[in-house]
Amino acid sequence: MSEKLCLTRDEIKALARTPLKARQLAFLRQNGIRHYIDGQGWPVVLRAAVGPDPIPSPNIAKWWPNKAGPRPR
Repeated sequence: MSEKLCLTRDEIKALARTPLKARQLAFLRQNGIRHYIDGQGWPVVLRAAVGPDPIPSPNIAKWWPNKAGPRPR
């Protein structure tokens, strides 16, 4: 199992859209996201608390009809 149990600090920063731990905690409380605070005062969020994996899936090539000629690159 290569997936981590908790979000990284950078992922929490992106989720809350702020690098400040006080504002991150306020964001998590206001949005009802379950979390706890570690020994240094930073929020820790389980991946299960935010739903499916926040990393977007890879881009899939758009459909292009064969009659339209070669695909633009």
